[in-house]
Amino acid sequence: MTTPTPPPARPARGRRRAPSRMERAAGRAAALQRPRVLLALLLLLALTCVMLLDGYLRAEVGGDERVRTGASAGDVPDDVLDGGPILTFPGGRATTVSVPDKTIVLTFDDGPDPTWTPQVLEILDTYDVPGTFFLVGSMVSRHPDIVRNMVEQGNEVGVHTFTHVDLSYQSTARVTREIEQTQLALAGAAGITTTLFRAPYSSETDAIDDYSWPVYESLGADGYTSVFVDTDSDDWKRPGVSKIVEWATPEDGEGASVLFHDAGGERSQTIEALPKYIEKMKAKGYTFTTVSGAMAEQQSTQPQQSPQPQEPQESQPAQQSGGGLQAAHHRATGATLYEGKALIAAVAVAEWTVPALSAGLVVVGVAVMGRFAMMLVLARRHHRKRNRRRFGWGPPVTGPVSVIVPAYNEKECIEATLRSLARGTHPVEIIVVDDGSTDGTAEIAESLGLPGVRVVRQANAGKPAALNNGVRHARYDIVVMMDGDTVFEPDTVRHLVQPFADPSVGAVAGNAKVGNRRTLIGAWQHIEYVMGFNLDRRMYDLLRCMPTIPGAIGAFRREAVLQVGGMSDDTLAEDTDLTIALHRAGWRVVYEEHARAWTEAPASLGQLWSQRYRWSYGTMQALWKHRRSLTDKGPSGRFGRVGMPLVVLFQVVTPVFAPLIDVFTVYSMLFVDFRAALLAWLAVLGVQVVCAAYAFRLDREKYRYLLMMPLQQLAYRQMMYLVLIHSCVTALTGGRLRWQKLKRTGEVGTPAGSG
Repeated sequence: MTTPTPPPARPARGRRRAPSRMERAAGRAAALQRPRVLLALLLLLALTCVMLLDGYLRAEVGGDERVRTGASAGDVPDDVLDGGPILTFPGGRATTVSVPDKTIVLTFDDGPDPTWTPQVLEILDTYDVPGTFFLVGSMVSRHPDIVRNMVEQGNEVGVHTFTHVDLSYQSTARVTREIEQTQLALAGAAGITTTLFRAPYSSETDAIDDYSWPVYESLGADGYTSVFVDTDSDDWKRPGVSKIVEWATPEDGEGASVLFHDAGGERSQTIEALPKYIEKMKAKGYTFTTVSGAMAEQQSTQPQQSPQPQEPQESQPAQQSGGGLQAAHHRATGATLYEGKALIAAVAVAEWTVPALSAGLVVVGVAVMGRFAMMLVLARRHHRKRNRRRFGWGPPVTGPVSVIVPAYNEKECIEATLRSLARGTHPVEIIVVDDGSTDGTAEIAESLGLPGVRVVRQANAGKPAALNNGVRHARYDIVVMMDGDTVFEPDTVRHLVQPFADPSVGAVAGNAKVGNRRTLIGAWQHIEYVMGFNLDRRMYDLLRCMPTIPGAIGAFRREAVLQVGGMSDDTLAEDTDLTIALHRAGWRVVYEEHARAWTEAPASLGQLWSQRYRWSYGTMQALWKHRRSLTDKGPSGRFGRVGMPLVVLFQVVTPVFAPLIDVFTVYSMLFVDFRAALLAWLAVLGVQVVCAAYAFRLDREKYRYLLMMPLQQLAYRQMMYLVLIHSCVTALTGGRLRWQKLKRTGEVGTPAGSG
């Protein structure tokens, strides 16, 4: 035992103590990490916005599917109810316009649709017939090319709201939003805005009631022309081609505004009926025009009629001419044009991202479920195999071993750690490597007077250097490494070293357990340790590709450690780095479930973030450092052939995408089917609970902690996702961190029971 050194002198009164090297390094590291954390959060926010936009395009949150019927129309002027199908408000007075005799205005609702609208446009182009399309804004933003072709072909377009809702139920703000968003979509898709409007579920003027009338008045005051029909093909009922043609035909000689649909369902009958209808009406001497064309023709015969209403959007004047803009169209300029293009671009991103993520989710779901199945099968085999032969590695290992305890400012925990080792049933020497502690850790270790304890002091150099120093001071061929905040059970070391009876074994992983599990965060980590870490280690043990010996409890042949150059400070995960190096050197790495260590898990979210970030980023560093293991040959290449792909898949790729299960559950609840989405999420949770329950059974843990699993999935897993994203961002942008010291409370004393 070395002679205690006096504590550092207290700084003079009134003088501020200069920060230590560790403190300065920690400050620099924190400054470097803040932008990366922000970038990780921005990535999550961007993904959330993309999914919300995609969902909004399909059905607004809380989508309103109500359709008003049977309401009174006492406030609606009689000449509106009995007038023509075109409603304008020149000078603020409601005026209706009829379609001239022998004239057909072909109107189409609910598009554009990528399947049916192009076919309609082809038919109209073939017969040189214009159409007026009342478009749903969400569909415009998803299929801008169709709208652009539609306008370039000489057709007219109008607003049919953005999400196809009954406006009579909506607030003024919602009505305004429905119209403005559709105009932006038209501006982005075709560079125009329009003055034409048709409300969903209100194709004929007799559908106007006291609830919807204020909407038409308000839109009329803003310059909109509301377009209805007086002849309905009812093609949405799919009554047959002949019926569609018959119902779309007006009385002989009368003009008509005729309704067809180019979207909203299966429209093959419409596609078949439309050419027959056009040929029939042309044979009767009818001409086809747009809404603007019908209004212009009426104005030419009635010069006293008031001029067209003002345009509703910032625009340039349109002119009625061949190949030019329709009279109802206005060229979008300024903010309207750029906002529209931004909307189309955002929708294009959403249209690509969400399907890609959906496909990725399917792959991840299959991988996750396959992993669960593999973990259960292999964990059961591992448990039965190890418990059947217990210490069947060879002759019992009874010789003394060296236990290395790296310590930096562990005054709260070091006494419990050392006393637990002193109570062990296996002979040990205990080497405490004090890594420049400033809180008297070394003095506490020496003052205990425990037999076999040596304290080795070194200037602060980090955990890998402390462990390497301990290995150099070790007297025995087997070294056990543990953290300064961990306590062992009396038989832990004895169990841990038995596999070394097999000369091919170079390292043994122990069973780390959460000692401070009474808090919510501790309980979550307890579930993670039992289910994730230990089931994984059983699986990797049987596959002979164990990726990590935990820093809290692991044993090594001193010869093997020295052969691979000891602990490296190239990565933040020195334990993973060393484990992979041992595999590549031809040593076997195994798991001993009966060797239990009780460690103090982080008690706050900030501390947990710091720890998991170090683990996650360090694992990525170690995998990259040993990437050439993929091409290693022979028995030493097993980790590269089996372990490396599994670790990349299960510890990097699937954890990044696994939270999408929750994200898509929320997405589906809001925009698809609430009940089905909830049942699917509960089914996945049920599979996880089954795996966790089996893991708890193998470790003889109490099941009551499983009650925390639903909340863990909703909160804890999302945090781990952010940590992993943070790590990925750091890996892509570059960066290093020193050995980070977590704040400890020392509440994990003598090993508690498993409950």
